[in-house]
Amino acid sequence: MEYGIIEREIHVEASPDIVYDVVSRPEHLREWWPDDVKLDPVPGAVGELIWHGDDGVPAMVVPMTVVEAEPPRRFSFRWVYDADAVPDESNSFLVTFDLVPTDNGTTVRMTETGFRERGWEIAVLEAAYNEHIEGWNRFVPRLADYITRLATT
Repeated sequence: MEYGIIEREIHVEASPDIVYDVVSRPEHLREWWPDDVKLDPVPGAVGELIWHGDDGVPAMVVPMTVVEAEPPRRFSFRWVYDADAVPDESNSFLVTFDLVPTDNGTTVRMTETGFRERGWEIAVLEAAYNEHIEGWNRFVPRLADYITRLATT
């Protein structure tokens, strides 16, 4: 099996402008993905993705760096599990949201790469890849649901 890229594609009935805000702005990101986000969505900005434990205290803080911010068509960032690291090509995953306008909304293409580049042995690579597959299988539908709710209010 190939453990190099995760790809998901959904269609939503919302404009690319709305979708871009949802995948790039902290107040929207926290509605469908992490519990909190510290981020200025501009290229080169460094931020954090934060997931809380059951007690509401941050349980996982993940550094991220914005790579591309091209409203309303593309937003990408690198993120790394090492809380002390600055995400770069050698230590992180690259997530890209490409937004393609359609007659009745937007096609959202999400890709995540950077698994093979980590240099992990196959068992570690496979476990990380499968963990991310499971995560995106949970969060991409939440993204679609949130965009739908936002676009209809």
